[in-house]
Amino acid sequence: MKLQNIIDAVETIAPRKLAQSWDNVGFLVGDAKRNIKKILVTIDTTQAVADEAIRFGADLILAYHPVIWDGLKRITADGATSPIYQLIRKNIGVYSIHTSLDTAAGGVNDALAEILSLTDTRPLGDFVDDPAGLQYKVVTFVPADSVNRVADAMYAAGAGAIGNYSHCGFMSNGIGTFQPLKGAKPAIGKIGNMERIPEVRLESVVQAGKVRQVITALRKSHPYETPAFDVFSHYDVEGKLGLGRIGKLGNPVAIEQILRRIKTITGAQAAGIIGPQKRLVRTAAVCAGSCSKLIFDVINAGCDLYLTGELKHHHALAASEAGLTCICLSHSVSERFALKKLVKQLQKQLVGVTIRQSTKDADPFVWKRI
Repeated sequence: MKLQNIIDAVETIAPRKLAQSWDNVGFLVGDAKRNIKKILVTIDTTQAVADEAIRFGADLILAYHPVIWDGLKRITADGATSPIYQLIRKNIGVYSIHTSLDTAAGGVNDALAEILSLTDTRPLGDFVDDPAGLQYKVVTFVPADSVNRVADAMYAAGAGAIGNYSHCGFMSNGIGTFQPLKGAKPAIGKIGNMERIPEVRLESVVQAGKVRQVITALRKSHPYETPAFDVFSHYDVEGKLGLGRIGKLGNPVAIEQILRRIKTITGAQAAGIIGPQKRLVRTAAVCAGSCSKLIFDVINAGCDLYLTGELKHHHALAASEAGLTCICLSHSVSERFALKKLVKQLQKQLVGVTIRQSTKDADPFVWKRI
């Protein structure tokens, strides 16, 4: 299967445009023309994972974390770049999805939210633009006997799509005024006469990429020689996309019960806990990996619990002082469990491609009593 087919399938789950600006996602290593038959899915592309990919006969590693973060000055067979060197030699590509999968609906952060059974969730912060582009509203004014024709033309060109609904619009009656001047070819009225015509205000929403074609359809279907129209940009206060999730629990749950859920679903053997350990949790926030700077949004929202991968020391102190309970699972432990779902989703889409989750990918920390 062509790499582009793989990328198309991955981007239906985690669109690349959802990634944070500082991130390095996409096709990072390899030959874009190579045929893909086997994919190894991992959090990190370590030497152990690279060796596993070679034994597996993988053509592509689908990595959560980027194998390249900053500009490289050299790639050698030893040292930190050894995995990249080995993969290039064996013609194995690497594609990263990192914060794209964090932000995406049904991705890593939604998986964390599901552990807590959060409802009415919304992103916590680090918001990004919708890959579909900005939403606009197009407004025009049409004689009553022509409004349905113009509306249908606009809808056919892409206007009026909201969620699972099409042909969404609004019409209101009013009076339009105009005076045709010399050289005009008015569909209604005469040169030099001031006209007052019953018109319908027609308005509908349009995605950014379809505005031009909707306006073209409007002009072609409108009876007036020079139709009037307005285009307004929307500011979406509800459909924000970003990292983390915040919401409510349907029923209050004790910390002890939450810890049991976490162990069962993520396989975590240990957790760092900040703040009160004996409480009922009613509101909570989650954020996979390292989300320290979002801690103040969690505190300001009055949450009882914050489930994350890791926190910096001064952010942990801030949480403790605020009386917020935090559960830190270790960075990659808060992410790795979500790969099982990703593998299943890709297996359904990429028929004929063998997809396996790495068995060598692991948390670099080993927690022991001392």
